[in-house]
Amino acid sequence: MTREGSSTPDYTMGFSEEYIAVLRRFTARRQAGYLLPYLRPGLRVLDFGCGPGTISVGLARAVTPGEMHGIDMEESQIDLARSLAEAGGNTNAIFHVGDVTDLPFEDNYFDVAHCHNVLMHVPDTETVLAEVMRVLKPGGIIGCSEMICGSSFTYADYGQFSRAWGIFEDILVNDEGHPQMGRELKTFIPKAGFENLKMSASFDVYSTPEEVAFIYRLVQQWFLSPEIMEKAIEYGIATRRSFEDIRVSYDEWSVDPDAFLAVAYGEAVANKPVP
Repeated sequence: MTREGSSTPDYTMGFSEEYIAVLRRFTARRQAGYLLPYLRPGLRVLDFGCGPGTISVGLARAVTPGEMHGIDMEESQIDLARSLAEAGGNTNAIFHVGDVTDLPFEDNYFDVAHCHNVLMHVPDTETVLAEVMRVLKPGGIIGCSEMICGSSFTYADYGQFSRAWGIFEDILVNDEGHPQMGRELKTFIPKAGFENLKMSASFDVYSTPEEVAFIYRLVQQWFLSPEIMEKAIEYGIATRRSFEDIRVSYDEWSVDPDAFLAVAYGEAVANKPVP
């Protein structure tokens, strides 16, 4: 399902307050730590699909007095990013509303381009990577961190959570996304013409009582929301009974001292070739 006037699809995750709370937890140190060693003062960085800018401002700090440009298709997210940058005094962080398949920048403009959980939601991955290649300088660096749904898990399972992850994956696929993009970077990045690929992987872990409570609220208010349930039922990948069983299991999980959730990511760093 593609947005009118855009080649990118409707964002599967949506822009509810509950999911925005997830994005606000992201930081450059946690989500882009694999890329930070490549940054230095004075570089010009692109954060494509930047969301509310919580990673972007960390990238901006790493390259001060260089520039950090963030771009996202959702104007509400750019408004949040601008407010965050202003509050933090990140005057070198510049944000734009735009389409990652048609970047509004000159050729050979950036030293580094970054994304987190962007390629997994875009059907035309090749076009996005071609645009990033275009705006990077020769020798410039691309850094991508993308989710691996098949390696993410919820413990203890209660007989339902593997099924819940499967529903989430199937929704992404039906929305023309790529739920295993984190490991598919090994294919897509070289295919786009980048070289010197270095792969790594990490987990974003939720295990403290506060983190478990956060995930429980997210599941209740987002994954088990009428919007997500109706989408899954429409796609023929789940029933109301499926979601009710998952709801009951999460009620039990939320008070289990062994409760633990981990989201897996594949990370790629590569260079634009030098002629």
